[in-house]
Amino acid sequence: MRNAAKAQTSKVGKLEKLGFMTFSTASNVVFNFKDLFYLFFLTNVMGIKIAHAGIITAVGIVWDAINDPLVGFWAVNHRFKNGEKVRPLALWCAVPWAITVVLMFTCFDVAYGLKLGIAMAIYFLFELFNTFAAIPYNSMGSLATNIDADRRSINVFRNLGGCIGSAIGAVAMYPLLDLFGGLDEAGNIIQGDPGKNAFFYAAIVMGVVCILGSFAHYFTTRERVQQESEDQSKIGIITAFRMLLGCRSWVMNTLYVLCYGMLNLLIMSTINYYATYVIGSSSAATIIMALYLVVSVVFSILSIPIDKKLGRRKTMISSALVYVLGKIWFVINPFSMGAILVNALTVAYAMTLAFVLFNTNRNNIADLIEWKNHRRIDSLVSTCDNLASKLSKAGANLMMTGALAAAGFDAALSTQPVAAINTINAMLGWVPMIIAVVMLVVVFFHPIEKDMAAMRADKE
Repeated sequence: MRNAAKAQTSKVGKLEKLGFMTFSTASNVVFNFKDLFYLFFLTNVMGIKIAHAGIITAVGIVWDAINDPLVGFWAVNHRFKNGEKVRPLALWCAVPWAITVVLMFTCFDVAYGLKLGIAMAIYFLFELFNTFAAIPYNSMGSLATNIDADRRSINVFRNLGGCIGSAIGAVAMYPLLDLFGGLDEAGNIIQGDPGKNAFFYAAIVMGVVCILGSFAHYFTTRERVQQESEDQSKIGIITAFRMLLGCRSWVMNTLYVLCYGMLNLLIMSTINYYATYVIGSSSAATIIMALYLVVSVVFSILSIPIDKKLGRRKTMISSALVYVLGKIWFVINPFSMGAILVNALTVAYAMTLAFVLFNTNRNNIADLIEWKNHRRIDSLVSTCDNLASKLSKAGANLMMTGALAAAGFDAALSTQPVAAINTINAMLGWVPMIIAVVMLVVVFFHPIEKDMAAMRADKE
């Protein structure tokens, strides 16, 4: 056994935490830019029918889910020349990742069938490079330090970076589109070349941010945590999955992440349709997202003292409970601006705490699995729960787009049918409310605190 591995690693400095934050900024630029605008871009700019756009995005998400554990398993058994497992991916994947972001928002004026095929192929490439980029994003928290307080702090910095990335990918998006000549006086996307060109130039800005954030992460962070066992033999895929499924904390955290993914998809994919067709101005989404981001920043900072005061399980319970309660006014009156703002405020609280906590849980789970099996599989811990999460997101995406198509949604119409408006409201209201109730039930059975206490007692 490596005695150095048993000892606490050196504390993570502010510069390194800022490196995590900048990479999180880049990741969330992509995540929010894509989730908020890609479906909307396909239907309202490229002119793809909502049902076909739903299939493209759902199949892309399924592909992303499938390649997650494959890439994660490759990373478990791979080492770079410098001896590290995941950090160099932030360097090597930055540029191709950014290129695929730009291609996703490039409008190809070709025959309709060919347009569908190109959109699908580009989305597949994006999701592949996004998976490679996500490995250091999700695994480095457990590899940079084995000090739990530092891990919580890293995840707070990551969430703060996520808020900045969300601002760039969402709040700043409409000003960018306006800067590049893509909005009319009412704040709606101009049809034709102005709208297409504005999205293309905005995507280039996003791609540059991705590259800069990835490079900053690579050059400021370090992998310090080494496996305690000297055994460096390759781990078989069946053995790896047995290690995961044998950890109840991983199973319950995966269900928790699954709910989070569905909630996030519904929020991000629906808000532009809500702003455009319910409120009457696409750019109104900026106000809603701005409130969401401000509250997210505040509770990113407060998440550590809340977690310390209440404990992990009670904090996760409070998150899900606030999410459910915050939906009540909106479900009753989805046309009220006050209701959507309260909705944004409470969702921001809930999703911020959920993000910080499930990522801290992931870091702890990597240690739990090593404690039980004497091998570290950090990259698989996150990529395999992402598999379940993304499959659920694909299902949620098909549900949303299928329901809109069945309700008569047509991007060519300035005013949508009543059934389509009601569907948009449901996707922001009672549907995520039900998912949050399921999340609340999952939290009651999450054993992370008990498992961590048992591991600490055994090691003492």
